[in-house]
Amino acid sequence: MSAAPAAAAFAITEVEARHAHALAQQARDAAQKKGAAFAPKFFTAHEYATVRLLVDMIIPKDERSGSATEAGVPEFMDFTMIDQPARQVAMRGGLSWLDGESERRYDRRFATATPAQRDELLGDIATYGTLKPGLSHGQAFFRSFRDLTAAGFWTSKMGMTDLGYMGNTVVAKWDGCPTEQLQKLGLA
Repeated sequence: MSAAPAAAAFAITEVEARHAHALAQQARDAAQKKGAAFAPKFFTAHEYATVRLLVDMIIPKDERSGSATEAGVPEFMDFTMIDQPARQVAMRGGLSWLDGESERRYDRRFATATPAQRDELLGDIATYGTLKPGLSHGQAFFRSFRDLTAAGFWTSKMGMTDLGYMGNTVVAKWDGCPTEQLQKLGLA
């Protein structure tokens, strides 16, 4: 029951996503003109480093597109937190939980844990299977964070290109889903 409010706090509309991307792009452009890196307004330096690691674990660079960080997802999240203060407690609390669990297990914060340790911790909270005791808050945070990462990536220019999104275009004739895709899904 307590996970539902945290998950709901991360839901985002397409309009909100576009707004956050526009603000993030303006801030990146302004920083670039000054020869500086983006400076988050919500996240502390440590939190921002964790966010950058975590979003790239969720959506890493692959042969089709760049990583979540390359798509501007950390900046998107920073502006979402500023623009929608109701999300701040869930985000900051979740990042704190992640650090606390990492310290409990490995005697180091998540950002300074080894890649294998980070993978193990995320594997435990990203599961849809049986959850180990005491990890329900971490699982709720991860699911919400993952959804916000996906919203940030798939509404970015890079994400839309990766999807092959063509926008509002007329489709003269729709023959339905291709047979090969239906077969792949076991529906034909």
